[in-house]
Amino acid sequence: MLSLTKIIGRMLLLKSYKLREMNDTLKTLRILLLFILAQLVLTGFAAAESRIKDLVSFEGVRENQLVGYGLIVGLNGTGDTLRNSPFTQQSIIAMLERLGVNSRGTDMKSVNTAAVMVTADLGAFARQGMRVDVSISSIGDAQDLRGGTLIATSLLGADGEVYAIAQGSVQISGFTAGGAAETITQGVPTAGRIPNGAIIEREVNYALNNNETLRLSLRSPDFTTARRITSVINQSMGQMVASPLDPATVELTVPQNYQGTMFSFLSDIELLNVNPDQPAKVVIDERAGIIVIGKEVKVSEVAIAQGNLTIRVTETPQVSQPEPFGQGTTEIVPRTEVEVAVDVDESGKEFAILNSGVNLQDLVDGLNALGIGPRDMIAILQALKVSGALHADIEVM
Repeated sequence: MLSLTKIIGRMLLLKSYKLREMNDTLKTLRILLLFILAQLVLTGFAAAESRIKDLVSFEGVRENQLVGYGLIVGLNGTGDTLRNSPFTQQSIIAMLERLGVNSRGTDMKSVNTAAVMVTADLGAFARQGMRVDVSISSIGDAQDLRGGTLIATSLLGADGEVYAIAQGSVQISGFTAGGAAETITQGVPTAGRIPNGAIIEREVNYALNNNETLRLSLRSPDFTTARRITSVINQSMGQMVASPLDPATVELTVPQNYQGTMFSFLSDIELLNVNPDQPAKVVIDERAGIIVIGKEVKVSEVAIAQGNLTIRVTETPQVSQPEPFGQGTTEIVPRTEVEVAVDVDESGKEFAILNSGVNLQDLVDGLNALGIGPRDMIAILQALKVSGALHADIEVM
């Protein structure tokens, strides 16, 4: 049998082992917690950054707009009328003549046909045989384009050349229904789309790999953002390959190791992350009551009150009666009281103070403390700008 001393010794040894195990577990938890916090901080910084490809457009890499005039057939009596759209009948006659049918001099109705404008965007580096979406819009007095089919229509570029041919069934999201006394319209039944409705017949030639220099155009011109893009690109390439020309343009010089492989050069650049800067601006849409406040907007210390000044006049008639056995007479004496008050309590509106140099959250909280709606807030922001306390540009849409 073990002695009492050995038993106590083993118990103390076991307790010491468990304490060390708990300490190791706590250390592991601390390390894990610090790692999670570091990841959150890094994620927060990364969330504020954007890829260069989302901030700029590359010179020559752009879309080209195409437009054409066509006819939609197969409508159920909802097409153009001869009286209001005579060009539709002329287009039908011209189309039939191209197909070998002579219809001149005949009495023709066009209620099943509609004249439309067809538009599409020719993407950068689009090749022959590829398909693009087209948009259809009526230019006559057609009531509904549902069920119609677009006849082969040539789509022209700005140079007058044919770049695509569009044809297919039109998809319409709106509709019109009604009777003799009432009509209901949802959406726009005179405009629609044809997904993959045009086939590209001509390419826009652009030799990207042959360029030795290329320009990046910032979508939101800014001096600081242009400088940051330049710095990030030069640090990534290890040499001076980028230089800002103005707030909207950064010029790139292709390094020797990327000569003839502009595609790889741009692919490496567009994935670089940059933290873009933005000016202090407040955008207001008075018609819709929409306010957008940039994060860089600051205000000086100012006090704001919003409410109505009400002057209330009340009359309380009082009876003047003489003492008993007196010689006077009983009369009604009007008593007028004038009360001047600021009715800020009717809608929970109070006087609020905005401290100097507050950030966006403090500004919004201070304005919300007044308990006002967007339209009143628009007036307050404009008054802050006039007073000089709002350090931002106000753009009214």
